[in-house]
Amino acid sequence: MTASLPRRLAVLNTKGGTGKTTLAVQLAAGLARRGRTRLGDLDPQGSAAQWCASVSGWDVVQGERAWQDDDVAHLVWDCPPSVEHAAAGRALQQADAVLVPVLPSPLDLWASWQLVDVIQAERRRRPTLRAWLVINQLEPGSALSTAMHDALREFGLPALRAVVRRRAVYRTAALQGVSVYELGPRAAAAVADIEAVIEEMQT
Repeated sequence: MTASLPRRLAVLNTKGGTGKTTLAVQLAAGLARRGRTRLGDLDPQGSAAQWCASVSGWDVVQGERAWQDDDVAHLVWDCPPSVEHAAAGRALQQADAVLVPVLPSPLDLWASWQLVDVIQAERRRRPTLRAWLVINQLEPGSALSTAMHDALREFGLPALRAVVRRRAVYRTAALQGVSVYELGPRAAAAVADIEAVIEEMQT
């Protein structure tokens, strides 16, 4: 049975540098091709809102509007890098699904233990909450190491088979204030990565 895509998706990690905002922006762009989408920038740094200030096709909002989902098919939250932050807690409580980007290093993954514990506690409270780890910024052409596979298995959260590779085109997209979907053939591999994540979230 095929699951539906989450209506409210929280992209969350308590560790900085995992590419959380980049992933949230690109997922919002991909979901916008499936239905009206809003990207809620909950991070006090406001990076997502700055990035997408001129993007058309989906809303990028901050403040109270970031929580409104009554007129959209998909709402993606770029959460603050702290599980103690009130906005992160609220997003976790209201999300249909949580996506945790982690770098392809066991040390980086283990730094997310506290967050995984918090997500698991919320899943015990709300068994319908879906959650996944996703490997982000994997070097092109490289495979996940045996150590990384072993580390992933130690967590109670499933890891997506789809991975997002490190690509210079994401920096290009940020500089131009667009998503990779707007960059044509040179971004085809990046688009394929994001599409694979979206597709797997509904299996």
